[in-house]
Amino acid sequence: MSDSIQPSSSPPSPPSAIGAFFDVDNTLIPGQSIEIRFVRYLWKSGFLSKRVLVDSALYLLFNILEFSLSPLRERKIYLLDKRPEGIEPLAKWFVRSEICPRLSLKGTTALAQHKLAGHHVALISGTPEFLVKPLAHFLDVPNVLAAKLETNQDGYTGRVHSPYPYGEGKRRLLQTFSETHGVDLAQSYAYGDSPGDIQALESVGHPLVVNPIRGMARIARRHRWPIALWA
Repeated sequence: MSDSIQPSSSPPSPPSAIGAFFDVDNTLIPGQSIEIRFVRYLWKSGFLSKRVLVDSALYLLFNILEFSLSPLRERKIYLLDKRPEGIEPLAKWFVRSEICPRLSLKGTTALAQHKLAGHHVALISGTPEFLVKPLAHFLDVPNVLAAKLETNQDGYTGRVHSPYPYGEGKRRLLQTFSETHGVDLAQSYAYGDSPGDIQALESVGHPLVVNPIRGMARIARRHRWPIALWA
């Protein structure tokens, strides 16, 4: 009888999880952004004064960089000193009544296919979290990577916590999500429409440019990314 110790075979490593990351504005919801629609709704409903809109325009004028709307994305002047308990119920009603009926059929079909495949589905958007979460609830999507807004005792400060889900911020959020959920980004999917989604699309093995705007069709061709129209 041999006294040698035979090496035990190691159990196979579990397969890596796969993620599917969906931009929202002009991807799942064709056309104008949810936030712009919501600001218009607040204005028409009397929740915003003309002064707020003027302050937003002046802030953009003095902080604009290369004709970008980034200053307004990261500074929510229209929410300054408004309380979450007043805004969030309005946002929930607005999304269910005005936004959910606008969902792209092709987009929701793709999302459902990922869910059936057992993928980790997430909505990733620079839109405020209080607007994205009701949409995620309607779609039965458990993961939301959206703009988290700073608050204090007076309400919203107008500032957005870092990382802001746009550009490099989206890449950082995808990397953190992948580490937390054991997701292999090389096997994962991302969907986006604009230059703010480039870093997210670069992060995954299966990018898809949807309803391209602001030169995104040209960028997609340069990267050899497929393009789809979900409008």
